[in-house]
Amino acid sequence: MATEIKVPVLGESVTEATVTKWFKAVGDAVATDEALVELETDKVTLEVTAPAAGTLSEIAAAEGADVEVGALLGAIAEGKGAPAAKKSPPPAEPAAAAPPAPTPAPAAEAKPLSPAVRKLVEENDLDPAAIAASGKDGRLTKGDVLAFLKDGGPGAAAPPPPAQPAAQSAAAMPAAQYPPRPIGPSEERVRMTRLRQRMAERLKEAQNTAAMLTTFNEADMSAVIDVRAQYRDIFEKKHGVRIGFMSFFVKACVVALREVAAVNAEIDGTDFIYKNHYDIGVAVGTEHGLVVPVLRDADALSFADIEMAITDMGQRARDGKLAIEELQGGTFTITNGGVFGSLLSTPILNPPQSGILGMHKIQKRPVVLDDGTIAARPMMYLALSYDHRMVDGREAVAFLVRVKECIEDPSRIMLDM
Repeated sequence: MATEIKVPVLGESVTEATVTKWFKAVGDAVATDEALVELETDKVTLEVTAPAAGTLSEIAAAEGADVEVGALLGAIAEGKGAPAAKKSPPPAEPAAAAPPAPTPAPAAEAKPLSPAVRKLVEENDLDPAAIAASGKDGRLTKGDVLAFLKDGGPGAAAPPPPAQPAAQSAAAMPAAQYPPRPIGPSEERVRMTRLRQRMAERLKEAQNTAAMLTTFNEADMSAVIDVRAQYRDIFEKKHGVRIGFMSFFVKACVVALREVAAVNAEIDGTDFIYKNHYDIGVAVGTEHGLVVPVLRDADALSFADIEMAITDMGQRARDGKLAIEELQGGTFTITNGGVFGSLLSTPILNPPQSGILGMHKIQKRPVVLDDGTIAARPMMYLALSYDHRMVDGREAVAFLVRVKECIEDPSRIMLDM
């Protein structure tokens, strides 16, 4: 009896994934809990393991296929020598029925359709073979169908469904604006990853819905640099991790968020939701795109706790090993463009949050001191982007000044002053 391999529950609000890689081929022996296939959602990459030992007898969803939660990925036959099915995988879901035709269906029509694509095709009574496909192995993508509908192609019965506006579908954005074009000899077409699609959706969502403004300040980093230099070796010896700048900024932001509650809140319809917990997202750049793992209850964490959590989550983010739950529910975000050399930028909000702090490169600049003398000091520009629907300009400036004060005098963090 064969054991089915199905798409597991992917997390809150995540219903679909893309098959990115099979680690086993049909006919290969597999062990229980051995990694079989890699799926990519719009939040994380995860591995699906074998529910039983035996032989991989079927691959129902090929690499590049879009699959929903609970969809069939493949099957495992009992016994090491169980007969293997043909290596060519059948579609995970039945393809949309083609209209009757006197001639054989074109090869492109036989390609399996993802659930999202099939739904669009069926709702609009389309012929998949009449739509130009830009996906891997000639597969239709949601963007291909939306572009076809927008252009009013043959068989298009209706405009794109209102539930999928271009601003909310990053994959559809380029295709909806421009028809597919031939690729030149020195060009390459690469499909957007789900993570990149989701990131584009959220950034566009922030621009379209929030009244986003940015206020700036600068902080003298001398005190933090001195503290790190003084206690660096002792700290690392005791806690097994180096003390960085991010822990100071996380702590400083918690102090400021306690005083300016609007920056830690969000808008829900016509209501404001104020939060008395401080779950700080720390943006991490990976080769697949930007992810924002969340430090839960950052107000209760020590400097060492923060540094260890950031180190761990940063490494797992780059390895694609973060759990979906670790990327959800943040109340405020910090992003550090300074590690890439950015001197000044305007960070984009991470919806539904109402504030994000941008850190930047530390650079020595001439500063007029209180006694009137001029000295070269290590300065960092700070940027707070905020939703003006929720946060007033006075509150935004007060928040950023409070962060500046805590960074320039770290003892304020320890004394909560």
